[in-house]
Amino acid sequence: MARAPAQRSNAIDKANAYAEVAAEIAAVVDGEPHLIARMATVTALLSTAFERYFWTGFYLVDRDRPDQLVVGPYQGALGCLRIPFGRGVCGVAAESGRTQIVADVHAFPGHIACDSRSNSEIVVPVFGPDGTLIAVLDVDSTAYAAFDEEDAAGLEAILAQVFGGRAPEAEAAS
Repeated sequence: MARAPAQRSNAIDKANAYAEVAAEIAAVVDGEPHLIARMATVTALLSTAFERYFWTGFYLVDRDRPDQLVVGPYQGALGCLRIPFGRGVCGVAAESGRTQIVADVHAFPGHIACDSRSNSEIVVPVFGPDGTLIAVLDVDSTAYAAFDEEDAAGLEAILAQVFGGRAPEAEAAS
């Protein structure tokens, strides 16, 4: 069984930190075909790898309501149960197919406050091998402006590796 990665300081080069956790995730999920098991592993390892990660989880595209996201595996306080496409940071990422980096969620039009302690957020669309959107990965922080293009690149690479889809382009939002 793989050990949880040690907490990484913000001073450590993010690209190297993401490469390290990507290798750990790949080792754990190697040979595991079940989507939920893979998602649970990603959330567990990411949430312990970075101190600034306050909430880390997936919202899956609902097969019965394909214009909605439904909460999946996560680490943190209670998450929102459902999010419509186009609403909030997760819904915008799902609808656009692009990574959303939000420095101040309170200034984001239509932000859905699942937890008022969250101040910044990054949401990365997750695509399957056929290019279909299957989920979004949502990471919140209590710090403002906690995420940047390096976080986007690291998370996009991990998700493309684990779920076999393409890496989306990042889109910074205020």
